[in-house]
Amino acid sequence: MKEIDWSNLSFGYIKTDYNIRCKFTNGAWGELEAHTDETINLHMAATCLHYGQEAFEGLKAFRGKDGKIRIFRIEENAKRMQSSSQGIAMAEMPTDKFKEACIQAVKMNERFVPPYESGASLYIRPLLIGTSPQVGVKPAAEYEFIIFVTPVGPYFKGGFQTTPFVVTREYDRAAPLGTGTYKIGGNYAASLVPGEKAHHMGYSNVFYLDAKEKKYIDECGAANFFGIKNNTYITPKSSSILPSITNKSLMVIAEELGLKVERREVALEELDTFEEAGACGTAAVISPIERIDDLDNKKSYVFSKDGKPGPISEKLYNKLRAIQYGDEPDTHGWVTVVE
Repeated sequence: MKEIDWSNLSFGYIKTDYNIRCKFTNGAWGELEAHTDETINLHMAATCLHYGQEAFEGLKAFRGKDGKIRIFRIEENAKRMQSSSQGIAMAEMPTDKFKEACIQAVKMNERFVPPYESGASLYIRPLLIGTSPQVGVKPAAEYEFIIFVTPVGPYFKGGFQTTPFVVTREYDRAAPLGTGTYKIGGNYAASLVPGEKAHHMGYSNVFYLDAKEKKYIDECGAANFFGIKNNTYITPKSSSILPSITNKSLMVIAEELGLKVERREVALEELDTFEEAGACGTAAVISPIERIDDLDNKKSYVFSKDGKPGPISEKLYNKLRAIQYGDEPDTHGWVTVVE
């Protein structure tokens, strides 16, 4: 392979050696198989293509200072994929098999796990698709589970910097009783147009309000939102938000750092009272928010005047990264060391 410039990697796809696959047929999962092919042989009438029977996950493996490779919170990703499967009537991949497939994919592509000091990591993408040919709207009888990996650079090219977001009332990411709590392609398809519009306007992402009343904060782009005020970590509670594993982890760390944690409805106007704000997810851990512009109401909620993240966001970010890279002890059993 051509030499990878680890410290200048972008967040994108690079071909690696192997992907791991597993088929569900006749009501049961088969054995895990290693493949070198990057393509899928798929029937043109497969349910994933016509009825959106598709779910995916994103997690990462990190090489520590000690040379060991650590995967962050595999079991949580397995559980979330099971929840997505229940949400759109797909066969559920058991946790043990999911975990085994992740570990195997990392081991077989070990040479692509970036070195410790590069700030890069190995992104792991599990995918589950309905493969039965069907022309009636009903769940597939057969499924395929695939895991591929790719080395990715740090999400922030210019370091851990703040970016601006913009409120949209023109688009909804998901409805309260819809599929917003599942990690499925349809939710991301719905975010493409508003996301592109925001980028053209110079914003890093869209700030969604609840679909029903347009009063409460929902998600920001494809990430969960959190705000800091009065030594409290506040994150929205909603029936249309994807439960972020990063957010879940940050809530635990926030309490350990002596903050109170509140998960509740957050009205848009409350942004005025926050000292710091951020979007959180697997890719960036935390994307600190510089400001949120509400163009309809000619209002701007500013959290950083100098482009620097707030002190609490920085502490949370550093602490979580230290656990992921093995620089700090993993007291919660979040990390799986690849032996």
